[in-house]
Amino acid sequence: MKYEGLIIRPPSEARSLLLQATVGCSHNQCTFCPSYKQKRFRIKTSDEIEDDIREAGTTQRRVERVFLCDGDALIIPQRRLLEILQSIRENIHGVQRVGTYANAKSILRKNREELAAVRDAGLKIVYLGVETGSEEVLRRIRKGVTYDQMVEAGRRVKQAGVKLSVTALLGIGGAELSAEHALETARILTDVDPDYAGMLTVMVVPGTPLYEACRSGAFVLPGTFDLLGELRTIVAVSSFTNCFFTSNHASNYLPIRARLPADQKKVLALLDGVIEKGRRDLLRPEYLRGL
Repeated sequence: MKYEGLIIRPPSEARSLLLQATVGCSHNQCTFCPSYKQKRFRIKTSDEIEDDIREAGTTQRRVERVFLCDGDALIIPQRRLLEILQSIRENIHGVQRVGTYANAKSILRKNREELAAVRDAGLKIVYLGVETGSEEVLRRIRKGVTYDQMVEAGRRVKQAGVKLSVTALLGIGGAELSAEHALETARILTDVDPDYAGMLTVMVVPGTPLYEACRSGAFVLPGTFDLLGELRTIVAVSSFTNCFFTSNHASNYLPIRARLPADQKKVLALLDGVIEKGRRDLLRPEYLRGL
């Protein structure tokens, strides 16, 4: 397999075959994200992708899951994407699920029928970085889409019968917009109603616009228990049909795995106990936190 640059994948794709179909991110403007700053976005050629697929087919005994990298493989034009998915089915034995990152813009470039077609071809899960439900925070972090566009993108994926996994960023509104960010994120998660929701905590990384804003004082990261307060608000206010909800990413202070709404009371009791009593001993130490 031939990879260009650092490869990023969701934690749930740890055992997946990583197939790099695109290099970088088609948007690559988010102020907090360092992942693709050293890459110029391009879609790999058909020959490059086909060579990797055939190599995997001959060297891997059995592959149940494939993850299409990099940051937004769904941007690939429909015909080419279907050809890639067909080649995966034909050449790699045992594949049951293909997944990819996507942004709202790339999702909205495809109608429901096109998304249903890639589902039928093997794409079973899409990972969407929502980050926040606050229109102001979306603007500040240069996400490139509005609240309504994000909701429409998430719903379109689900209506096509594709599993939807979304992420949101605790702390991305800064101390100034912390409360608004938490409430509006709960609202957008309710409106999207994803199958999976993962909370991450923003990490201020050198070289990003967010880092410069932090250095200048324009952005102030909320304190540890304020971040947990955002998490509590999201859990308390969101309304899901049946969502596997986590905050177990390495960036978070308090790992949580829950099924919402069934486990809502249990999660709120845990958060209340930690926040009200200031239980730092139950939190992940700083030296163990990371991207």
